[in-house]
Amino acid sequence: MGCAPGVVVVTRDRRASLLHALGRLVECSGAEEIVVVDNGSSDGSPRAVRRDFPQARVVERATNAGAAARNDGAAALDSEVIAFADDDSWWAPDALRRLATAFAEPRLGLAAGRVLVGHERRLDPTCEAMRVSPLGTSALVGRPRVLGFVACGAAVRRRAFLDAGGFHPLLQIGGEEELLALDLAAGGWELCYFDDIVAHHHPTHAHSREGRAALKLRNRLWVSVLRRPWSRVASAALELAARAPRDETARRALGEAAVGLARVLPDRRRLPAPVERDIRRLEAKPLRAPPDSC
Repeated sequence: MGCAPGVVVVTRDRRASLLHALGRLVECSGAEEIVVVDNGSSDGSPRAVRRDFPQARVVERATNAGAAARNDGAAALDSEVIAFADDDSWWAPDALRRLATAFAEPRLGLAAGRVLVGHERRLDPTCEAMRVSPLGTSALVGRPRVLGFVACGAAVRRRAFLDAGGFHPLLQIGGEEELLALDLAAGGWELCYFDDIVAHHHPTHAHSREGRAALKLRNRLWVSVLRRPWSRVASAALELAARAPRDETARRALGEAAVGLARVLPDRRRLPAPVERDIRRLEAKPLRAPPDSC
């Protein structure tokens, strides 16, 4: 049946939402352990979690590491499988049990679940795209192969995640999943979409997302610099530059990408040819961009 997943939840200054999400998470069957990584909250979140959910472990960071705080949670867990959640998301009651079964296949590195958004249970557009992935079906797992995922509805094999370096610290938050997916695939792991493994995401309007669109554009360009051929980097940069004169978000993204380029370049390495071919297959079949929901 596989190994029971541990759950990593990352939070910052969203105590009420976090406590609600944890309440739903503890209803899941098969959770081996829950680790909450606090990204330097000032609202008393760590104390509230220890009070209301003593079964969860809390890792407190002094600073905000963005998505890379999930790396701290992975390091703190002993579970072979790690299911990620945000402070406004949780897994369906049977999802962790289903994940344990899925990861009984030893080459599965990442399982992307079906993310239902809000009380209306709308299917996240990224999941719509993964359902019909042009990469075909995994011969090992029998599910659609993917090169992306929604972090608050995905699980990874801990060894694969740590070997890949986890979430890159420079990307913060906004499209950070893309680079990790590429690095997992480069490591020879299978990444698949599971429509029958469900996560729920209830984003709150109060949560500030100012600047997130620019971060996603910046990160997309940085991912090209980190892993793609220089010809593809040039195309991505020119596309963003063409938008910049009429688009403030593109100008901001281009400026931030240029300022941080010297920090990104030391981590550049090319992908194996099969992974690069898969990226081009995806680029040849453009998919609707997902909303900024996770």
